[in-house]
Amino acid sequence: MSDAASGCIVVGGGPAGMIAGLLLARAGVETTVYEKHVDFLRDFRGDTIHPSTQLLLDQLGLIDAFRRIPYSRLDAVRVPAADGTTVTVADFRRLRHPYPFIAIAPQWDFLDLLADAARAEPLFRLRMQTEVTGLLQRGGRVTGVRFADRATGEEGEQEALLTIAADGRESAMRRLAALPMKEHVVPFDVLWFRIPAMRSDGSRIDVGRSLTPRGAGGRLFILIPRGDYVQAAMLIPKGDERALRTAGIDAFRAAVMEAAPELAEPACTLRFDDVRVLDVRLNRARRWWTRGLLCIGDAAHAMSPVGGVGVNLAVQDGVAAAAMLAGPLRTRRMSDARLAAVQRRRALPARITQAAQRVVHAGIGRAFAAGWTPLVPTRISRVLRAMPQLSAIPARLVGVGARPEPAPDFARR
Repeated sequence: MSDAASGCIVVGGGPAGMIAGLLLARAGVETTVYEKHVDFLRDFRGDTIHPSTQLLLDQLGLIDAFRRIPYSRLDAVRVPAADGTTVTVADFRRLRHPYPFIAIAPQWDFLDLLADAARAEPLFRLRMQTEVTGLLQRGGRVTGVRFADRATGEEGEQEALLTIAADGRESAMRRLAALPMKEHVVPFDVLWFRIPAMRSDGSRIDVGRSLTPRGAGGRLFILIPRGDYVQAAMLIPKGDERALRTAGIDAFRAAVMEAAPELAEPACTLRFDDVRVLDVRLNRARRWWTRGLLCIGDAAHAMSPVGGVGVNLAVQDGVAAAAMLAGPLRTRRMSDARLAAVQRRRALPARITQAAQRVVHAGIGRAFAAGWTPLVPTRISRVLRAMPQLSAIPARLVGVGARPEPAPDFARR
């Protein structure tokens, strides 16, 4: 690497990349974030801002700006039980936390907030609509990136002491670095779509402030209240999308109306063009780094939608990476041991979360194989109703995480 190479390159402007870029710039590290899209406006991304992420925004001096974003509150998760009732399995209001709820906010607004804060830092640069097309390597070490600016046609190279790969679960940087993956079998995919929470006469449909899975026809629906509309997820057996579309839009609408009869009127307008398919993946890199490069967020560990924890974990990865690497970057003493230390710190919460998701996946898989809707067994539902304080345990795991990362002192405002 040339003596002129310094600072950090972040590939990917998602939650992990933007948090890492903001914190490193506040630490006095020259940081460039490359984002290949022209903006952050992409639908059906993770929109859950968890209690620990809200606390982080508070520590960074950004909570007032976040409150100006339109968001809805999610106070609890209730699921159907085998005895025909619903039972609260996670109650965020029971958390001893400054922000005892999940905020459901458009991810593009969240990312715009982080980008605006980062642009205020003199050492930060955000290159939108600029795709990283390759890695620079010398002597077995990643020394920077090749890029192409899709707006201007410019192609070039940039060197840096460290490249952070935060480019998602299909990470091109991870693939170029040939980092091996551990894949887990997932028995389902998810169809994402929106249902307006409005009747034809203009009156609003009350969808509450809790997330309640619904079952219908052997399928499972997750309905997330978003104010004027409901963000809906339909879980289907892996690869079953073609059969569902072949059955026709009327059968699809009927399944939605059976699961959510209060939304029957607006569900009549659903079209397959409004439905997006998520190929659910659950994996993690066996090694998150190679010399000069570190993977974080989905590039290091793709999470399933169970629990909606992907954004939270990605943010915590970004915080940990910035906190642990800012000093070595400032002093130009970056080493393999530093990168390995980040993986050691963040791999455990990723494994714990994925283990919990795999338990849920197994239940969903058994239900699909037997042709019935996943339900909480009556015995468990009775225990949860008799001891409602137990709902604080999954609320803690989902809302705060196995290892929350506080803002480092250098980044607090």
